Amino acid sequence: MTRENKTALVVRGGWDGHQPVEATELFIPFLKDNGYDVRVEESPKIYADSEYMAGVDLIVQCMTMTTIEKHEFEGLRAAVENGTGLAGWHGGVADSYRNNSDYLHLIGGQFACHPGKHADQRIGEQSDNYVPYTVNMLPAAADHPITQGISDFDLVTEQYWVLSDDYIDVLATTTQKVREWDPWNREVTSPAIWTRQWGEGRIFVCTPGHRVEILQDSNVRTIIERGMLWASR
Repeated sequence: MTRENKTALVVRGGWDGHQPVEATELFIPFLKDNGYDVRVEESPKIYADSEYMAGVDLIVQCMTMTTIEKHEFEGLRAAVENGTGLAGWHGGVADSYRNNSDYLHLIGGQFACHPGKHADQRIGEQSDNYVPYTVNMLPAAADHPITQGISDFDLVTEQYWVLSDDYIDVLATTTQKVREWDPWNREVTSPAIWTRQWGEGRIFVCTPGHRVEILQDSNVRTIIERGMLWASR
């Protein structure tokens, strides 16, 4: 039996500051236009449904912080290992489920911090962490289907300092500069866009994407749309 449409599972929730509903609604029409039947869930509980997960071609996760139960994570990992793609952006995938180190291992990169403005410029809003920075495309990005034709680009938003391992395939980086008030004394380069092969499954992560206005940037949106299709079974 051949399915006519592919299946995408959107799992969203967690911290509201990342606009999980509005952010995912931005991409659901794209998925439908590309032949996906889309199911939306507001928690990771669905990951424990092994029968359903076996038929999912793509998971799009936008779930910042919060927690995941052991059996839920094991269902997610099993699905990816068996060929389900996993894609996401910003904290919705790179800062999820801090209670589960195995999840961090699966993703390959974890949000550590986003150094922001000087203390004298802070007003107690999210914008305290908005800084100008460049997403630098690596040579591997030139011919990759996710990033082909995209040059370095600038953003003013949260700049993710990411802790990562060398099993990720990095397509773009961003470099945290040293400001006079910072405690570090040399520049730090972090992955900004990466992929990861896990079993039969592909994982795609884009760290830009703090809020809808960043997701609507033409470069960011194109990269995420391509990344979802690339990751899919």
